[in-house]
Amino acid sequence: MAQVYLPERTEEQNRPQRGPIPSTTRDTTRAQNTPPANPVPRQPGLADVAVIVALVGVVALIIAGAGRATAHSVDTVISLKPTILPLYAGYSLLRMTLAYILSLVFTLVYGHIAATNQRARTIMVSLLDILQSIPILSFLPGVVLALIAIFPHSSLGVELAAVILIFTSQAWNMTFSFYHSEVTLPLDLQEAATVYRLSPWRRFFRLEVPFAMIGLVWNSMMSWAGGWFFLMAAEQLTLGTRSFRLPGLGSYLQTAANAGNVAALILGLGTLVVLIILLDVLFWRPLVAWSDKFKFEQTKSSDAPESPILDLLRRSALLENFTMHVVQPLQERCNLLMDRLMPAPSETVTADGDAALPRRLTAGVIAGWAVTGLLVLVALVGVFNALKLLVQVPLPMWGQIILDGLLTFLRTVVTLAIGLAWTLPLGVKIGTNPKWARRLQPVVQVVASIPATALFPILLIGLLRLPAGIEFAAILLMLLGTQWYMLFNIIAGAMAIPTDLREAARIYHVSGWRRWKTLILPSVFPYLVTGLITASGGAWNASVVSEYVQFNNKTVMTHGLGALIAQSAANNDLHVLLASTLFMATIVVTINRLVWRRLYNLAERRFRLD
Repeated sequence: MAQVYLPERTEEQNRPQRGPIPSTTRDTTRAQNTPPANPVPRQPGLADVAVIVALVGVVALIIAGAGRATAHSVDTVISLKPTILPLYAGYSLLRMTLAYILSLVFTLVYGHIAATNQRARTIMVSLLDILQSIPILSFLPGVVLALIAIFPHSSLGVELAAVILIFTSQAWNMTFSFYHSEVTLPLDLQEAATVYRLSPWRRFFRLEVPFAMIGLVWNSMMSWAGGWFFLMAAEQLTLGTRSFRLPGLGSYLQTAANAGNVAALILGLGTLVVLIILLDVLFWRPLVAWSDKFKFEQTKSSDAPESPILDLLRRSALLENFTMHVVQPLQERCNLLMDRLMPAPSETVTADGDAALPRRLTAGVIAGWAVTGLLVLVALVGVFNALKLLVQVPLPMWGQIILDGLLTFLRTVVTLAIGLAWTLPLGVKIGTNPKWARRLQPVVQVVASIPATALFPILLIGLLRLPAGIEFAAILLMLLGTQWYMLFNIIAGAMAIPTDLREAARIYHVSGWRRWKTLILPSVFPYLVTGLITASGGAWNASVVSEYVQFNNKTVMTHGLGALIAQSAANNDLHVLLASTLFMATIVVTINRLVWRRLYNLAERRFRLD
């Protein structure tokens, strides 16, 4: 069950409450006022050595990256020597990590405000639909040129541009997942937080974030896979005749693909696979095992995910002392400070003497309006500048944009249908069977993280020999870039099914289609909708690199909106690029409002764990 740590009640709060207090923790059975036994201090061991080595490696990587970013010249020569691959892998890992941290902060702030502020929700969710529908190449010209103008004498501007572009491929599905968890928060947990008058800060970190943790972890893995997918475009930026290259795995793979160097391409992919496996073993698998304690259930599962790395870290005396003497005191001081800034809303008494439920906190409403006002101001400036470009688009070009949009729409529908046909059964199988999860999680993580844009030129050689081969190739590459959004969300939804519901289905012999109809599909449905929304937006984004492929100094393209955007970005044709991007955003937002948003509302009304 999602863990909610409820404080002791004060004498002021000690009065009759409305209804019983629901159980809100799974493994916390001791009373809050019972003093814990004095733990025996751990002795330093192998776990502490591993932690120190990891910290030294992280610090060295940060120093190397900082030195590279503040260099006075931009290195435009990408070496294809095998010995340079470890350094390039470290540079790419650092950029991905910075982009993920930025995405996580954006997710928690934006998703929370959109879910809790009713007035700002409509605007913020619609804006999120637009943002996820804008391809990465459409962000490219403005972001790169602006940052290079700010940092003209160092490579810091290009580095920041790469991080921001990777951020645009990571943030949206995480934000949708967190928003979905917020709006489907069980009412009994909300009532528990209200009864104990948790401050907004404590409610957020002790209730809302833990309840969203499983979906957030799996969507984080998907975000990293999406970041690897667009790493080549982020590290090798091209604007017309100008090229901005950054040393990294993405630029190494792109250079090898452009040169037709298959050996270097295979070495680069092998290095990327090794890096992904290490991340899975050292980070994602421990995180999945740790997040299992936040499952919303009354009965603890007997076959929970495990991780030797997590067990090793739990035996570390260094981490224990650091947590006890640094993290916990700092956390408590931060909680006290935030409680003063955002105090719990006071109860009001109704005419019949009953204590009324408190209103949502005023600070959140103010923050929502402040963010909304800032976004509106930025949007007005953007609209004014956009209109000056759109008037330059001739009428025949608008007809071409509409036709290309319809072609890409058909490819997107086919891609989603194929992806859903295999991700739903496999995702449920992995999520409901811990043994399958342990075996297939690293496999899925590796396969999803391999940039199809690097592997695709090799496949393209064979596909072009088939009739309408470029059409099959475009759909295949879109599928490789979008099917994982559905799979990872379905796995998260299946893993979040409470154990007591599974046991009830087993006791009453609910099996076959009846089990799918009454247990699996209702439980997975909210996660499935999130996966379909992000997969749909991802398919439109992937069309940019699927319909316009460059390999061995050759360009292969088909008619479509993605190809038009890629070609406009390559030619620095900004007015056509803007018109194509706006039309793509319009299509995606329309589909979201007419289809996915209604399914979201259905999930919020009928398929929540209350």
